[in-house]
Amino acid sequence: MTATPTLTRPVPAAAAPSPVSAHSAVLTLACPQRAGIVHAVSRFLVERGFDITEHQQFDDRVEGTLYLRTAFGSEGTVDAEALAAEFAETAAHFGMDYTFHRAAPPRVLVMVSKLDHCLHDLIYRWKAGNLAAELVAVASNHPDLRPMAEAAGLPFVHIPVTAGTKPQAEAELLEVVDVYGADLVVLARYMQVLSDGLCRKLAGRAINIHHSFLPGFKGAKPYHQAHARGVKHIGATAHYVTADLDEGPIIEQEVIRVDHRLAPQDLATVGRDAETLALARAVRWHAEKRVLLSGHRTIVFP
Repeated sequence: MTATPTLTRPVPAAAAPSPVSAHSAVLTLACPQRAGIVHAVSRFLVERGFDITEHQQFDDRVEGTLYLRTAFGSEGTVDAEALAAEFAETAAHFGMDYTFHRAAPPRVLVMVSKLDHCLHDLIYRWKAGNLAAELVAVASNHPDLRPMAEAAGLPFVHIPVTAGTKPQAEAELLEVVDVYGADLVVLARYMQVLSDGLCRKLAGRAINIHHSFLPGFKGAKPYHQAHARGVKHIGATAHYVTADLDEGPIIEQEVIRVDHRLAPQDLATVGRDAETLALARAVRWHAEKRVLLSGHRTIVFP
């Protein structure tokens, strides 16, 4: 058995965890559709003195499934783990798949290569308090964006990747995730394909952004291909990472109309705008526990 390699270069000290709101939480659940579900959830929370601050649900009549997100709080401390145990009997009665989430901003490791627009946008929104998540570090297979990360006060970890060192690099990446206590990994134009094994280890907690067109263009210079075909819309897709390349459950998509007057470099500029918008929304909605996975698709309560 091969031992997991340790970090081959020093990692900056992890930032201190942000304070957790002890007075609020979010319940998300999915279960077969039937009468009494919302009443049971409301009664459970009200009987324990909680105030419901936001409630959204979706009744999927095709699948016969109800999806629900309820935010709640109180003047006292909310113990999500204890509530989950107390709720077990109600959940079993309705066949619920449920989670009580603490109201804490997830700690985010951002992965980049050389393109800087998505990282820059995430940093701006984080600093402005509009991301609902806490950036804790930046990892990259190139050193180019170190100045941007460090100027924002974020530790930068350079993990070079070659075909021969990819397994070791991915093991190092997982160690970085652990060192910084990252709840979410965001591939902000990270130009490396993750292995199937790494995708499985990060399932449900890794988000990717990529350009997407109608029709789709792959390979080098996609915006030049789009220009040659005279596309009328430029788009971007934010999705969860899976072993199927760029086919994970979609969280958000942004589409911007264009026309024949735009040169390839202009299309690339529009594409960057679409990418930053779609990615920022996806990260925020994930952070606020607004995204429920349903097989290969998502239910999103924006």
